[in-house]
Amino acid sequence: MSADHSHIRPWRHIERRKSRRIMVGAVPVGGDAPITVQSMTNTPTSDAAATIDQIRQLEEAGADIVRVSCPDEESTAAFRTIAREVRVPLVADIHFHYRRGIEAAQAGAACLRINPGNIGSSDRVREVVQAAKDHGCSMRIGVNAGSLEKELLEKYGEPCPEAMVESALNHARILQDHDFHEFKISVKASDPFLTVAAYHQLADAIDCPLHVGVTEAGPLRTGTIKSSIAMGNLLWAGIGDTIRVSLAADPVEEIKVGFDILKSLGLRHRGVNIIACPSCARQGFDVIKTVGILEERLAHVTTPMSLSIIGCVVNGPGEALYTDVGFTGGGAGSGMMYLNGAIARKLANADMVEEIVDMVERKAAELDAARAAEKVAAE
Repeated sequence: MSADHSHIRPWRHIERRKSRRIMVGAVPVGGDAPITVQSMTNTPTSDAAATIDQIRQLEEAGADIVRVSCPDEESTAAFRTIAREVRVPLVADIHFHYRRGIEAAQAGAACLRINPGNIGSSDRVREVVQAAKDHGCSMRIGVNAGSLEKELLEKYGEPCPEAMVESALNHARILQDHDFHEFKISVKASDPFLTVAAYHQLADAIDCPLHVGVTEAGPLRTGTIKSSIAMGNLLWAGIGDTIRVSLAADPVEEIKVGFDILKSLGLRHRGVNIIACPSCARQGFDVIKTVGILEERLAHVTTPMSLSIIGCVVNGPGEALYTDVGFTGGGAGSGMMYLNGAIARKLANADMVEEIVDMVERKAAELDAARAAEKVAAE
């Protein structure tokens, strides 16, 4: 982390690792581009309608990039229809069979997730690279601790950061030898310690963009915690250009968690950031129930903004000073509404949800209009 004291709050400043930029379709990854958020479909890719429906749900949640597995010819045949019907760029997940990579590139993949060392002869690698070049595909080299090459496991004795990085660099060298440089790399493990150590080593060894994640992180709650620990560590250190939270849950949850991690670090902003107390005997209203309702009612707001919901006056007014909209519980069935850090009016608890939703929507429209005006002025 940088000690740049020219920043208004230097203790919050994250100095991102300098990487070269590649394109995944129309989405830039690396360089000074925003950190992108990805997920992966879990429908049978050969079922184009179901896969398109799931991708649209991911788009609605804010996904920048979506990965789709292509294990067989039926999948790559359906991929053409899928790519035509969705807005986000698609990554075709390819393992071992080089023909699937060529077919996916021809079918409209924006990126191929493929390890060139695993697809056979140099001639096969050359064919896949040529297909990627011909169709404007980038690539992701994806190294996983659970599927390291046999010779590396024999050399190192077990999956370790050195083995994972050596695997990644070996695959990268193959692409570089074919004069292909539009690639990013991931070195994932289910162990957050191994994941973090491998990415730190890789970040020092190569300048390509890094796709960050903990693989097979687990169910929604524990997987979110594990991913947040590892990815938060890396992102805070400036490492990571695109992220995927791998959860045994609805893929939409992966996008939500990914954005929440980035929002917590001030690296990306989307939607309402709700600041809420855990509640206690001082609360003037049911905080937990109210926050749950508001989270659902405000899910459609994509404008970056903040909302504080605090049960009593101990911390409520202080939190409200730094949020766009706030509500602080008081007594006798009412509390205080805040707007832009200032008291707006007293409000009955019975009316708070509707009033807060209305105020947030109006504030979002105001912020959107201001940003649009700034953009026009800049042009």
